Amino acid sequence: MRLRDVGEFGVIEAIARAASRAGPPSPHVVLGIGDDAAALRLRSGEAVVVTTDAVVEDVHFTWRHQDARTVGRRALLVAVSDLSAMGARPVAAVVALAAPPALPVARARGLTRGLLDVARAAGCPLVGGNVTRARFTSLTVTALGAAPPARLLRRDAARPGDRLFVTGTLGGAALAVARARRRDARVRHLPTLRVRAGLALARMPGAGACIDVSDGLLADLGHVLAASGVGATLDPARLPRPRGFAAACAREGLDPEALALAGGEDYELLFSARGPGARAERLARRLGAPVREIGVVEDTPGLRLGPPAASAERGAGARPPRGAAASRAGRPRGRASTSAAATLPAAPAQRGAAERRMGRPGWRHF
Repeated sequence: MRLRDVGEFGVIEAIARAASRAGPPSPHVVLGIGDDAAALRLRSGEAVVVTTDAVVEDVHFTWRHQDARTVGRRALLVAVSDLSAMGARPVAAVVALAAPPALPVARARGLTRGLLDVARAAGCPLVGGNVTRARFTSLTVTALGAAPPARLLRRDAARPGDRLFVTGTLGGAALAVARARRRDARVRHLPTLRVRAGLALARMPGAGACIDVSDGLLADLGHVLAASGVGATLDPARLPRPRGFAAACAREGLDPEALALAGGEDYELLFSARGPGARAERLARRLGAPVREIGVVEDTPGLRLGPPAASAERGAGARPPRGAAASRAGRPRGRASTSAAATLPAAPAQRGAAERRMGRPGWRHF
């Protein structure tokens, strides 16, 4: 059966039924799917945090390499990741589905199931959207969150002397996509939800700047440095990588350092911190996620690769207590070499160089 056989309203009704069964009602939702617009209720004194992401067929995914449920999960995961990078609590999401009339209904169901999987896990109910005809399939997700204005995490809050940290591991998404393309297989790797980590970081004294690693570590750190008017030294040797990563890259003929530095789509939190709490072990306990110290913020503009001069071996990396929760999308390949003396330019040129090394187009997030 195809979408043309059920029609636009049939698709909307199916999404509404599935959303109603996705979990208990949210206290923030006054009106959900069924009216011309959703109505939400926020806590007193909170700011509304809004982000939009699009996932487009033959740009961000192909049916050959991703199944519908994975595409749906990724579409909402990346939007929720933006909320986490702002220290915001997810409140609700709306989605615009564009698809050709010949799209199998089973794929539309898979997209919906994937969206609702993440909606349930992130506490971000689906409250509305739109369905329209198009030549290719796309999901455009708008996620709404809430946070006290004074607690919002921002890109422009890094200060000289801050330590640089990242949650989780880097490079796994890029490896998964490169491996799937070379083997003509499915990509099953998905980002990890960092909702708890973002909320905990926003409440922490000494928290600095924060961004999620979507375009690659080099590019996203470049955004932070440009917004904050500072520079940094980043130690590639300290970058956290998945278990067996080097061996897997070797089998595929890929440079593991290049993937970790510039692969992108890991959707981990990259942040700076200062004060007594700026230790990887303490941060891992507070955030409920693995945390690794990877560098230091400096006065001198630009990004330098190598061991920071004043960065002692303390707090290099830590894992959260046992039982900390997690959840799990992809990107290309390339080859890059970095040395201890390397100095990289600031954001735009740096991002373009990384993209050329990774052999992928320059998708932009703003």
